Amino acid sequence: MEDLWKDYDPSAEPLKTQLVREWEEDGVVIRYLRYYIGSFKSKPAWMSAFYAFPKNAKNLPGVLHMHGGGQRANLTLVKFHASQGYGALSVNWGGKPMEGAKPGEANTDWGAVDPTQNNVPGYFNVLPGEKFLDPMESPRNCNWFLIIIGCRRGLTFLEKQPEVDGKRLGIRGHSMGGNLTMYVAGSDGRVKVASPSVGGSGFRTYSSYGLPPQIRNVKGDLELFRRTMGYQFYAPRITAPLLHLGASNDFHGQMDATYATGARVNKTVPQRFVFAPHFNHRFNPEQQVARILWLDQHLKGGLKLPATPSSELDLKPVPVLRVVPAKGLPVKGVEIYYSVDPDARSRFWRDAQAKQNGNTWSAKLPLMDLNQPLFAFANVYYQLPKPAALPRNAASDEVCVSSLFHEAKPAALKAAGVKAVGGSERVIDDFNRSFHDWFTINGHHRPLWQHWTRKLTDPKWRGPDGAKLALTLQSEKPNLLAFVLKENVWRNYRGKQREYVAEVRVKGGAVETVMLDLHDFKCVSDNAAPKDWKQVDQLAICAKYEIRSRKPGVKPKVIAANPWQGPKPVFKRLEWQLKD
Repeated sequence: MEDLWKDYDPSAEPLKTQLVREWEEDGVVIRYLRYYIGSFKSKPAWMSAFYAFPKNAKNLPGVLHMHGGGQRANLTLVKFHASQGYGALSVNWGGKPMEGAKPGEANTDWGAVDPTQNNVPGYFNVLPGEKFLDPMESPRNCNWFLIIIGCRRGLTFLEKQPEVDGKRLGIRGHSMGGNLTMYVAGSDGRVKVASPSVGGSGFRTYSSYGLPPQIRNVKGDLELFRRTMGYQFYAPRITAPLLHLGASNDFHGQMDATYATGARVNKTVPQRFVFAPHFNHRFNPEQQVARILWLDQHLKGGLKLPATPSSELDLKPVPVLRVVPAKGLPVKGVEIYYSVDPDARSRFWRDAQAKQNGNTWSAKLPLMDLNQPLFAFANVYYQLPKPAALPRNAASDEVCVSSLFHEAKPAALKAAGVKAVGGSERVIDDFNRSFHDWFTINGHHRPLWQHWTRKLTDPKWRGPDGAKLALTLQSEKPNLLAFVLKENVWRNYRGKQREYVAEVRVKGGAVETVMLDLHDFKCVSDNAAPKDWKQVDQLAICAKYEIRSRKPGVKPKVIAANPWQGPKPVFKRLEWQLKD
């Protein structure tokens, strides 16, 4: 990658900025514009973007936002960052219509090349082709190469704005934008702070624990692609403070790979990891706010985020993870998680329920089977001196910082003399900690709440043969409840992904128990019942659930379509029941 970028100067050519439209909102100046990226195959390429800054401001830090796949330049984010004292640019690298664009207004135009998602194979390609740059096998034929140029030109735009201090530039991006954040941070020394989220994780062409790699079909020389487009080769060249914002079950920025990539960053570079437990591609406010504070700390001299908590995994005879939170802010709590599933996307993270002894928090991590690996990490939650602002008028009064990632393979467990203890459990959840082992969608929306868990994929809570699923709850009024099972989520190496639904009527009033057998669930594609509980990766209990068709124009089928009546139900117990 050093050879790929050594001769490129993102400031060499004029920007030729074109103003499409300008307006003001709440003391913030917003510009819809586009700038010149460069000429590829003798045709010009242009990037559209939103740029915002507080009116009459000077000497502002700048922040560049790079959107994710299928998204577009984010007007909400540039307005938010401008309101917080930044000059903010959000580039529209994917070329989708700009928010609020009027007919005929200019948009991103890549000219003779196409690195957008209209050319998806180009993200894993080094071969020549009609929409690629070079006539021979070359890393410049990878979509990422062109988009990185477009984003680095965005930094050039920011540093040339009269209200921006060009020596204080930060970058952020989500998903594919997280990829770009790592690429740009590793190739452009003007970046003074960076925060990728659920993206930019390296080693995507490598297999782990015999599982298929994330990228299976690189078009062209695999080693050439790895050396020039592997995030693990950009990480050592990053000099800017780096915060990885992640979700513990993310399909894209996989947790294990994120830590492995971070381990290649020079130890002199400040670095943090922040992971939302149980989530895929989203976060809680206490994780999301860490990125805002990180940008403020390094661009505005704001509140210092606590250092990565120290942590130690002691294996014998029963593994224990010990964690010491960093000083700086009051500690609200510590959570220690562990799992035995090699698949980072599908694993259930058990909460080991940490206990405090002085400055140290620790938890035992009992294992039933020493033929499975052990993974562990901790989250430390700190109290903020005052609530920190988030986009869309949200805020958080606490912030999360994660520990480093710990892993022990079966050979290491056995060599250390770890003792297998415990067994499977029939009680899946007694809800004494509410939905702590679940991830919730639309939690504050009475008719649309959904609670999801991966607990059934864990051998400790996997459904026994012949068992029924029993939920004890109390609903104030009669209602319909939707149950959803998903098999082989992200595990196509194990079998086809299938989705099953069941609709249950609750009487309301008194505490009651609803029972579900396998035959009560019907597959959304062929109406068949699941064969057993062993392949279940996810369970959901919902007020309403929509089965979406992949066919365009087909309306979703709704399970438990009647609007939920009364307050949300109180869940008492979820368990497996066997016949007498």
